[in-house]
Formats: sequence, structure tokens, C-alpha cells
Amino acid sequence: MNETTHAMSPQDCLVAVMVAISASDETIRTSELLKIQTAVSTLPVFEAYDGDRIRTVSQLVFELFDQEDGLDALFGLVRENLPERLNETAYALACDVAAADGALAETELRLLEEMRYELNIDRLHAAAIERGARARHLRA
Repeated sequence: MNETTHAMSPQDCLVAVMVAISASDETIRTSELLKIQTAVSTLPVFEAYDGDRIRTVSQLVFELFDQEDGLDALFGLVRENLPERLNETAYALACDVAAADGALAETELRLLEEMRYELNIDRLHAAAIERGARARHLRA
């Protein structure tokens, strides 16, 4: 598993961010899992990605979350392996997963705030991304 932590693809980083936001409230909901699977199956950024890697990346995130400084380690891996041009993509995917179940827990909100900081997302851009996620996930 250690080799995996040092050989993350940009797509692995995107999956890790989505899994992290889903797991942040200690309850991974079916709607969130479906959102992750749909993103990996349909978005162009995942075009050549092996969907079987979701399980491996998820396990890495869970292992990191069990460590005291695991979140810092996760962000370190993302900073090392995710091209800066995909930072807003990562944040948008995290927002979509967080909004998928129709409610945002306090832990999800705090992690999104941390992601904005770690991914260096401008506050105005973040607000637009958040607004789009909210609009996409409104219920009638």
C-alpha cells in the first residue's frame, strides 16, 4: 500500500477528495457512493481511469483518517500529485458529493472549508462552485 501512497495519479487524487468528503461525517451514504461512481464513469477527466482503483484509493483515505495527522497527509498527497489546474475540479467534485444526500453536516462544511484553503480556491470561485452544486442537488 505504501507504493500506492507515492504513486497517486491526478484521478486518484480526485477520487480521494470525493471519498474524504463522503467519509467526513463518518457515514458514507449510498447517494454519495453513486455520485462518486457516476463521476468516475462519465466525466472526461476520468476518461482513461480504471474504476477498480476507487476501492484502493478509498482504503488509503480510510487508513489516513485513522491516523492523527491523516488529513494533513491526504492534502500533502493531493498537493504533490494533483496538477493545480485540477484544483477547482477537485473542489467541485467534493461539493457535488457533499450535496448528494441533500444535507451538509458540520463536519462536511469544515472539510470543504479546509479543502478551499488547501487547494487554494479563491473565495468567489468557491462560492460559484458551491452554488452550482446546491442548484444541481435541490429537491422539488
